[in-house]
Amino acid sequence: MKAVTPASAYPVAPAVGLYQAFGEQAGIRALMDDFVVRLKADARLAEAFKEANPANLAKQLTDQVCQLSGGPCVYKGPNMKEAHASMDITRGNFNALVEVLQQSMDAGGIPFTRQNQLLALLAPMHRDVVNVR
Repeated sequence: MKAVTPASAYPVAPAVGLYQAFGEQAGIRALMDDFVVRLKADARLAEAFKEANPANLAKQLTDQVCQLSGGPCVYKGPNMKEAHASMDITRGNFNALVEVLQQSMDAGGIPFTRQNQLLALLAPMHRDVVNVR
């Protein structure tokens, strides 16, 4: 079993080959660059991300997804509970973010099975990110 890290408070082993399926670090970075652009443009999420530095956000997300998918990166940012504590995040906000991530993965040609494998690694974060019931 994987160790608990700031990247995920819920250790789950990635599917074999997931990191490679996303194009390794360069592919994940391209995906996260696209994702951040879409987040800032999405009417449901734009306000929450308007002050975010796109390059820094994409880098942190790249490190997090790279690590979670079995790559060599190390996410050094705050854990998800700390990172989102001062934000009022609802289940609807979380679901909208997942939809935008799926749009980015679709645009990047990520196979549906691999998308689901990544989402399975990210889904447990719901408990730490959603803080408005």
